[in-house]
Amino acid sequence: MGISNISRRAVLQVGGAASLAAAFGLAAGHPASASTVPGTKPKATEVLDLGPGVVQFSLMSGLLVGETLYIGSRNLDPVRVVAFHVPSGKVTGVTELENGYAIQTLAADASGHYLYAGVLQNATGPKPNLFRWDLSNLSAKATPAGRIGDRDVRDMSVAPNGRLYAVGGGSGTAPALWEYDPATGAVSNLGVPDAGATLARAVAATDSTIFFGAGSTLGGGGSASRACLYAYNHAAKTFTNVTPAEMVADPSIRDLAIVGDKVLVSSAASTSTSKIAAVSVANPSSYAVAASVGKTAKNFAAIGDKVYFANEAGLLAYSLTGNKVSSVPYQGPFLGEIWGVDALNGKLLVTSAFGFVAEIDPVSGTCKTTDLGEAGAPSDAQEAMGLAAGGGLVYVGGNGVISRRSLKDGQVTNMTVPGEAKDAVVVDQVLYTGQYSSQGIWSYDSRSGQPISQVAKFPSEQNRPLDVHWDEVNKLVLVCAQADTEGGGSLWTYDPATGKSGFFLNPMDKVQLVRAVTAHDGVAYLGGGRPGTEGPGTVVAMNPVTGKELWRLDPGLGAGISALAVQGKYLYGIVRTGRLFVIDLSRRVMVHQADISSVCTGFAALVTNRGAVYGVSDTDVFRFDPKTFELATVVADINGGWYSGSHITNDENGYLYTMRGRNVVRINDHPRR
Repeated sequence: MGISNISRRAVLQVGGAASLAAAFGLAAGHPASASTVPGTKPKATEVLDLGPGVVQFSLMSGLLVGETLYIGSRNLDPVRVVAFHVPSGKVTGVTELENGYAIQTLAADASGHYLYAGVLQNATGPKPNLFRWDLSNLSAKATPAGRIGDRDVRDMSVAPNGRLYAVGGGSGTAPALWEYDPATGAVSNLGVPDAGATLARAVAATDSTIFFGAGSTLGGGGSASRACLYAYNHAAKTFTNVTPAEMVADPSIRDLAIVGDKVLVSSAASTSTSKIAAVSVANPSSYAVAASVGKTAKNFAAIGDKVYFANEAGLLAYSLTGNKVSSVPYQGPFLGEIWGVDALNGKLLVTSAFGFVAEIDPVSGTCKTTDLGEAGAPSDAQEAMGLAAGGGLVYVGGNGVISRRSLKDGQVTNMTVPGEAKDAVVVDQVLYTGQYSSQGIWSYDSRSGQPISQVAKFPSEQNRPLDVHWDEVNKLVLVCAQADTEGGGSLWTYDPATGKSGFFLNPMDKVQLVRAVTAHDGVAYLGGGRPGTEGPGTVVAMNPVTGKELWRLDPGLGAGISALAVQGKYLYGIVRTGRLFVIDLSRRVMVHQADISSVCTGFAALVTNRGAVYGVSDTDVFRFDPKTFELATVVADINGGWYSGSHITNDENGYLYTMRGRNVVRINDHPRR
């Protein structure tokens, strides 16, 4: 095992004076009333700032206007759009927006004068979520254009007459179709076509007809609608359901684009493959549909008869005359998640989540890539995904990347990996991650010299791994996952010694998502909950080798479980409304519950360290007394910069790691014994 020693030089690099003080045993955080030796003066809690967790230019959209590719950022603060001039290979302009954390959609008017950007944001409110950039003056800042009533803007389309149409979701109500009129500056709600839809991700507009695509995603199945496509008649102000029959079983409509007299429609799939349809704009009941490859189809770009688009593995082409999907020759690096496909001078421009633009000849497959950071795109610290530590290294998951930080010299290296490492664990110096979306378990051994690679794959509908734990008795990596569109979830297992994996579907029921896992004495404990904060939240004990359920218990706290940990004979759990429960495993009964909402609401994480259970929320690090279960704050107001729920981990030396803002911190705390 490696030792987590940090040199003085590294401390000066990553943390300045406060970190230097912490490295040499001086208090740099909030004091803790704890000591490992009774009667001695309590040791102070030491907090060492290790620096930014993940730094890169992360992106979520791309759109070609003229010879310039405009690219919207993801998970950066402030959110920004960069202008990448394709012929020169340089970033020639950058604008920052005053709201949001990501830009998933860009649209331009027919003249190429204005670029519109729609943002994803953390909360519904009065701030604008539509912005406009005057492309005739890239030095001028983009200005607010208005606000749609849905929290997040997922797609936009500008009709030939200059009116902008936007769709999205995230507000707890069914998504609407929104119209922005640049002549008046007014944003209008044109109506909600499907009350059962949970998210709209696609819109395409002509002057007379606007196509609206939605469905169920991040809703956990249930009674939510599946894929739905509506045509809005602007003159009559009416919606007509025009969903191709072959798509109605898929979770949602993924993308739309007007190509000539057709609207190209794609579905997002779950248990089957996605589909592509060419629908007549004038008569939507007339269409051709073809099976695609993979689970997603998005970002249409037409060259002649072919319409090119992306799936999760690369590029495909749809023939308008042949109604057939085929692969595109390709001789370049793995493209990862693709956020833009455009056509310029017979070539395809692919905007990759890995932070580069690939210029691809669709006939020969030859490729030229340009790193956007090297081209001048500004990089910044991201909000973090998962976190793991061990063997003298700390790993932080980001969008399409995992940073690897040496605790010996402070050196940070970014490792490219598809998707997002939602959680991870280090076992005998080997990293194991749960990769979103539908990427299974990945592994990296820093001693091997080999890149990170996938070691286990699972059904694609089990797309969102949330918690990773090491079962020391059975020598298994345990990963719990939720199925966003189907509901329910699963337990994944991986045996590093044999390379074999296991899969156990819906250990709670068909509705409860599986969000927490821990293990003790060879038993896996799973925590479940519904998509919202309402109950029930069930604990299931199971044999992770056979998948056999041993027992189950509902703590009865009326909310889903977000975190579990075992210390001694007790199983600790936190529910999403900020309550702690403790189960005596020997008697299988709940022996304690407490309101901890003063330090924890929403999603939390737990870890057992130095004989005590520690927790982290969006705001605080805390621990529980192993005898009385009393709550103590370890680091107040840590306010970690987490993208999708907080995490806390430890290494073999008993140091804790989490985020403070967008920086990784190491915590040295001494619980009372």
